[in-house]
Amino acid sequence: MKFYDPRNLSTLNAFIITGAYSLLFIISVGLLFPQPFTHFYTFLALFLSASLIFLISFSIFRYTLERFIYSKIRLIYKSIHSVKRDKKEKLFIKPDKNIIDKVQKEVENWEADKQGEIERLKQLEQYRRDFIGNVSHELKTPLFNVQGYVSTLLDGGLEDPAINREYLKRTEKSVERLIRIIEDLDEIAQLDSGQIGLTITRFDIVALVREMVEMLELKATKHQVTLSITDPGKVIPVEGDKDKIRQVLTNIIDNSIRYASGEEARTKIGFFDMDEYILTEITDNGIGIAQDDLPRVFERFYRTDRGRAATRKGKGLGLAIVKHIMEAHHQTVNVRSTIGVGTTFGFTLKKA
Repeated sequence: MKFYDPRNLSTLNAFIITGAYSLLFIISVGLLFPQPFTHFYTFLALFLSASLIFLISFSIFRYTLERFIYSKIRLIYKSIHSVKRDKKEKLFIKPDKNIIDKVQKEVENWEADKQGEIERLKQLEQYRRDFIGNVSHELKTPLFNVQGYVSTLLDGGLEDPAINREYLKRTEKSVERLIRIIEDLDEIAQLDSGQIGLTITRFDIVALVREMVEMLELKATKHQVTLSITDPGKVIPVEGDKDKIRQVLTNIIDNSIRYASGEEARTKIGFFDMDEYILTEITDNGIGIAQDDLPRVFERFYRTDRGRAATRKGKGLGLAIVKHIMEAHHQTVNVRSTIGVGTTFGFTLKKA
């Protein structure tokens, strides 16, 4: 029996009062009139009066308890439902014998939801701190370079033909890097807000990959990376924004070239039929990504410790842009990797 239930608690109290009354009735009648206990009407009077007292006490207790309990739980309900219900919708609490159980469950669910929300806010706050730190790190390097080159030129280097032109070229490269970072951040912000509309067309994904391989072949050769395509003569029509998918391919293939490893470094692009979709995978045999880092590779400016090596510089925004573009297409992008073995990035597009 749940004694915090108004009905059960009222019943218990009514039984106690009725029992006490019956005991006093028996003692009083027994002392004053010893013989009447043999009379039928005495027992009938006891039964009727005890029943009446039970009903009255039960009703009074239940009414008082319910008014007290509902006045208290109404405040709890208002607090909980203020974030769940429409403000125009009136709060109505129907009396119920299981109302305490329902309120308890409601409070537990509300607490769980709020706890989850607190954890999400903590994660977002940590992400915000990391993001600000990474932005500062990425902007500091080219800014300090520009400052150093300009200071050198102002201190007399401008008149020295051996360095003036070279330092101006380096300054230009650092400024271009700053511009690319800002442009990429702006593009991510627009993708986040849905301001960039997609132009969905029908195109051959294999032909687009061939185009990107030809464009990046010089860079791949410089890094001693072999680029190859599975079934390059195939025709696979898909639907999507061709320019945006070109950017996705560029970012992923460029990423695989930058993180190439060994004398026989290679990047292979393959295509797989997934019923209504085509899966495009870019696989390399580079340095790989640690399992702990995999969930975060699509975050802005996030790079692993290996990825921060001086010989493998990058803005850390390419994969974040890839994720946003694929989400705008309502498609998926994923990654799997093993340290020292290589990495595979894959994304899907709807068949045309």
